[in-house]
Amino acid sequence: MSETAARPFAGLRAWWTMLSICIEERLAYRGDFILGTAMRFLPIVTQVFLWTAVFGATARGDIAGYSRDDIVAYYLLTMVARAFSSMPGLAGGIARSVRDGSIKKYLVQPVDYVGYLLAARIAHKLVYYLVAALPFAAIFIVCRGFFPPLPDATTVAAFVLSLVLSFLLGFFMEATLGMLGFWFLEVSSVIFAYMLVQYLLSGHMFPIDMLTGIPTGIPGASLADLVRWLPFEYTAYFPAAVWLGKVRGWALVRALAIEAGWVVAMALCCRLAWRRGTRRYSAFGG
Repeated sequence: MSETAARPFAGLRAWWTMLSICIEERLAYRGDFILGTAMRFLPIVTQVFLWTAVFGATARGDIAGYSRDDIVAYYLLTMVARAFSSMPGLAGGIARSVRDGSIKKYLVQPVDYVGYLLAARIAHKLVYYLVAALPFAAIFIVCRGFFPPLPDATTVAAFVLSLVLSFLLGFFMEATLGMLGFWFLEVSSVIFAYMLVQYLLSGHMFPIDMLTGIPTGIPGASLADLVRWLPFEYTAYFPAAVWLGKVRGWALVRALAIEAGWVVAMALCCRLAWRRGTRRYSAFGG
């Protein structure tokens, strides 16, 4: 086999090696990982009680088009979406490796740093799903009464695609954020502000539809309209809305295209930040 023909397979082998190493690293502390994963399910119980109390205190049958069952189902689905799009420690880890100089090993080795980070996150998610699959299945079986009937195959396929895109979007947004460390010595406050804004505007706390009708001072634009100009809704709200049938037909196709566009845009920003950042980076000593 010629060198040119063998090059793509060499790239795949390198990628597979990085993924295998990252999976082994995740499994090294599996007890801590399992405990941390189990603790993430506790907020589900509080959300079910919270929204049951909210609807019990009002005579309205729905809020912004969501009944109590819809809200509980929505929240459970956003938990699934967040399991794909959240990247705990990614931005902070990149900034820290820039600050302490450990990132320089990726500058002298034939390893694509962004590709390595992506492989590490895929490994993290694979192990997470392996651990969390049983608790997720148990919760969805217990709470099946809150859900509408199963959607058709097209909607399920769109839901899966939105989850995959949400994973890539969450990865590239946080990786780009972490690379601010090339320009600023400390970015922890920036990361905290980003996490707060992302949590509020992603639809993780409540459906973005509830912001419709809230004025912004801009003629004809509600707060929900402004939020929909940002990419955050695709990391929690959008996949849940797809499953619940809130987005259909051409609106669904258009929204998936916009989500894919955000992924491409953030991937380019990440690559640009890495290229510009490494050009100005300096490291001294061993």
